Amino acid sequence: MNVLWIPALGISVALLAVFANQIFRPWLRLQERKMELDANMVAEKAAQYAAQTERLEQRVRVLERIITDKGVDLSDQIERLRDEPVN
Repeated sequence: MNVLWIPALGISVALLAVFANQIFRPWLRLQERKMELDANMVAEKAAQYAAQTERLEQRVRVLERIITDKGVDLSDQIERLRDEPVN
């Protein structure tokens, strides 16, 4: 019975593990780096959207203030224009 295949199998498994480790670790690091970059891009986009939303909310507040502050005057002006004769 030939038992030389047992040590050869053990050496082969060990070499395969070392080889896989040399390829798998850099691949994992690459995937981690990609996820970090994606997360940074998503965070940057979220910040841009938040800033844009804030600007739009400020503009709406200004418009609301214009409408509510001058609402009575505006309706009076409209009524006066209705009363004026057309040439």
